[in-house]
Amino acid sequence: MEKHIMVGCDLHKDNMLIKIAEGLEKAEKKSFWNTEDGRKAMITYLKKRSDAAGGAKVVFAYEASFLGFGLYDDLTDAGFSCYVLAPTKIARSVKHRRRKTDERDAERILEIVRSHILAGGELPAIWIPDKQTRRDRELVRMRLGVGEKLATTKTQIDILLKRNRLEKPLSMGKNWTKTHEGWLGKAIGTDLDLSLGVRLAVESLLRQKKMLEEEILQLDKHIAALAQDRRYSEPVQELQKLKGVGLFTAMVYLTEMGDLSRFANRRQVGSFLGLVPSSHESGESDDRKGHITHQGPARIRKVLCQASWAITRTDAVEGAVYDRIVSRNPNHKKIAVVAIMRRLAIRMWHVGMLAQQRAGSFEKNTQAAAVA
Repeated sequence: MEKHIMVGCDLHKDNMLIKIAEGLEKAEKKSFWNTEDGRKAMITYLKKRSDAAGGAKVVFAYEASFLGFGLYDDLTDAGFSCYVLAPTKIARSVKHRRRKTDERDAERILEIVRSHILAGGELPAIWIPDKQTRRDRELVRMRLGVGEKLATTKTQIDILLKRNRLEKPLSMGKNWTKTHEGWLGKAIGTDLDLSLGVRLAVESLLRQKKMLEEEILQLDKHIAALAQDRRYSEPVQELQKLKGVGLFTAMVYLTEMGDLSRFANRRQVGSFLGLVPSSHESGESDDRKGHITHQGPARIRKVLCQASWAITRTDAVEGAVYDRIVSRNPNHKKIAVVAIMRRLAIRMWHVGMLAQQRAGSFEKNTQAAAVA
C-alpha cells in the first residue's frame, strides 16, 4: 500500500500554518513565512519527510483565496499532489465558527485530505486554470472592477446633488446623457445656493468619473486585442453570433469558465454558475426549492444578467419565455431573468466548447475538476 504524507494548510498573506500527518498518526504543526524563501523551506522540509518515510507521496491542500494559485504552482513543480479547496463547500459547525483559529482551520483541511486518501471521502477541490488563463483573467477582471467604480462614482454624484437639493428638470429624461451632463456642468457653476465646498466636491467626482471612463476605453482596447489571440478569436466570434452577447461578455465568460470541455452536461454548467435553485429535504418533508445557490463566479452572472435583459427585448423566443413566466405571477420577474440567464449560459457553453475544440485552445488538465 502506498504511503502518504498528508498536509492541511491555513494560508495567509504573510505566513502559512500547516498540519502534517502520515496515515492515522497524530498531526504535527509547523509554520513558515509566505515568501519565496519560506515556501522553498517548506518544500525542502516536506521532501525530507517524504524521504524519511521511504518515498511517501505528499498530498497538500489549502483553501482558495485572493492569493491565487502561486503556492499550487510551487508544490506541483516540486512533484507534490496539491489541491485547492472551495471554502463554500467545506462544512463548518457553529462551534467551529465561534472558536476559529489558524490551527483548527489547518486541522480541518488535513482531516478532509485524510478522509479522501484513506476512505475515499469527497474532496471539494476546484479546477485550476492554466497560467495563461489566469493572466488573461486579470485584465478582464480589472475592466469589471473599473466599471463598478464608475457606477459607484455616478451614484455618489447623484446622492450628493440630491442631498443639496440640486435636481434636474423632469423633462430631461435619463441621467448621464450628453444633455444631462451639459446641464450638470452649467448648474454647478451658476446655482447660487451651492456652497464652495459642494461645488468642489462635485467637480472632484466629475473628474474621477472622466478618468474612469477614459480608463475603460483603454482597457476595452486591450481586451479587444486579447480577443484576437488564437485561444479566443474563434470562440469569441462564435459567441458574438448569439443575441445579447458582445465581445466583453464573451471574454468574461471564456476567461472565467476556462476549458469548457471540463463540464459534462448542462446541469453542471448551471450548478457551477450558481443558477440552480437551492433545495431542502428532511425526513418526510418534500424537497423544497429556494433561491438560486449563487455559487461559482459572480462575474459571469453579472454579465449574463445584463445580456439577458437585452435578449428579452430583442429575441422573440426568449422574450416569450420571459413573458410566460411573468404571466403566471407578475412578481416573478427576477425568476424569469434567471431562467433566461441559465438558458443563455448553456447556449454559450455549447457554442464556446465546440469553438474551443476546433481552435485547440486548451490542453487537458490532469487534475480532476470540481464543477458540480
